[in-house]
Amino acid sequence: MTDQNETVGEASQQPSRLGPQITGNVGLYYCCYRLSLMGWNVMPTARNARGVDLIAYDHDASRMISIQVKALSARAAVPLGTSLDKVMGQYWVIINRVATAPTVFILEPAEVKALAKSNVKDGKTTYWLDPPMYEQAQFREAWHRIGQAKPASPQ
Repeated sequence: MTDQNETVGEASQQPSRLGPQITGNVGLYYCCYRLSLMGWNVMPTARNARGVDLIAYDHDASRMISIQVKALSARAAVPLGTSLDKVMGQYWVIINRVATAPTVFILEPAEVKALAKSNVKDGKTTYWLDPPMYEQAQFREAWHRIGQAKPASPQ
């Protein structure tokens, strides 16, 4: 018989078995963590609602940014759906291997749209972003594209 601590420990050693919602949550909060280290106040938006995933602002809210986060458990294509109209926000943060060895790629929506591939099957168009398209050197760990938040001035 296995005690509860062993079961929990074993489960934590198997991150590749995480479901899509948990994988998404890990990516969302990983992105929040990284942005917070850069001085941003970060707020997740309503989950599974249409729109951006994160809103971040500097100490006095003079600069605000909106971010779409795509978290993947492995190196994989990013599904974009049936329309590129859903590509919104100021930045797209794609995180591969989010639970094991996160690698981040930061793109702007125009870049996502320009690099997207499409396929028409049975009259229905679907879009996606293949790894070689977003895994380019200029996007890899490119947190500088977002930049540091303006720090609070000393009192």
